[in-house]
Amino acid sequence: MKAAVFYAPGDVRVENIDIPKIGPGELLVQIKAATTCGTDVKAYRRGHRLFHPPTPLGHEWAGVVVQVGEGVTRFRVGDRVAGANSAPCGRCYYCKVGQPQLCDDLLIMFGSFAEYLQVPARIVEVNTFKLPDHLSFAAAAMIEPLACAVNGIMESGIRLGDTVAVNGAGPIGLYFVRLAALRGARVIVTDLSDMRLEVAASLGAAEVINVSRLPDAVRAVRDLTEDGRGVDVAIEAVGLPDTWEKTILMARKGGTVNLFGGPKEGTTFTTPTGLVHYNQLTLKGVFHLTPDTARMAFDLLANGQVSERPFISGVQPLSQVVEALEAHARQEVVKYAIVPD
Repeated sequence: MKAAVFYAPGDVRVENIDIPKIGPGELLVQIKAATTCGTDVKAYRRGHRLFHPPTPLGHEWAGVVVQVGEGVTRFRVGDRVAGANSAPCGRCYYCKVGQPQLCDDLLIMFGSFAEYLQVPARIVEVNTFKLPDHLSFAAAAMIEPLACAVNGIMESGIRLGDTVAVNGAGPIGLYFVRLAALRGARVIVTDLSDMRLEVAASLGAAEVINVSRLPDAVRAVRDLTEDGRGVDVAIEAVGLPDTWEKTILMARKGGTVNLFGGPKEGTTFTTPTGLVHYNQLTLKGVFHLTPDTARMAFDLLANGQVSERPFISGVQPLSQVVEALEAHARQEVVKYAIVPD
């Protein structure tokens, strides 16, 4: 089969590799759509701590079951399926205390930029879903990133009527916009791309700010709040230490700051201790998804509360996946759906 394989930063090749042989409890899925995301772009450009090259690339997926492993009873050949790219063990300390995204044995799957995908038994069991006929493959492939954003929203404690700042209008930031608006929040979005800010407005953002045209993004956001006090919840969806620091400064006294974007390994950030202490800020790092949020994401997509149309900017063949990642990195699109040639 053809697959995109990561060899080193900047070196991804579409080449012929063996079709995986599945084991008990596993599925072999013929990929119909695999969407690009910021994690793919970062991995392509600088590698990933979980990668041991050569490594198949891609982790958002949807397709058709073509082979079923021994013991699988929930799925049959021909089923349209999609799901997350991970699954917790269910046995470690973190799973037992309700934090499965921090599982000591979190299984993570890559390889969806390919013609076929081997889905491990644990993911088949807890994080794979049979698709209704009306749900497109491109929409269903968004279960994983949407589930991450759902997890972030759940951890942010957004209430009806809150003012929420979302810094970054990439795919994850845009999911935050849609979900916060569904919760009845007034959403302020900052980004460098007019195109992405237009998408944010279409998803329910009340205010959009192109920070490339302003000397002070923090002041611009705070000026849009009553008495300039700051937002109830500030969400960082970029993954840059400088943006982390600015996001903290946007929150009101007693506010919550969700530091969701993942910066480069080894970086640090600085914030005034007095600000955090005397303003009684809650700073939260939020990571990945849980089986519960994966189910919520699937339901949101299946029920039409989140549509693929604002997020999927176009379709590219697997042979053009590198070009698609480059366009994604240049912020020319929100996401691409990658399909086998």
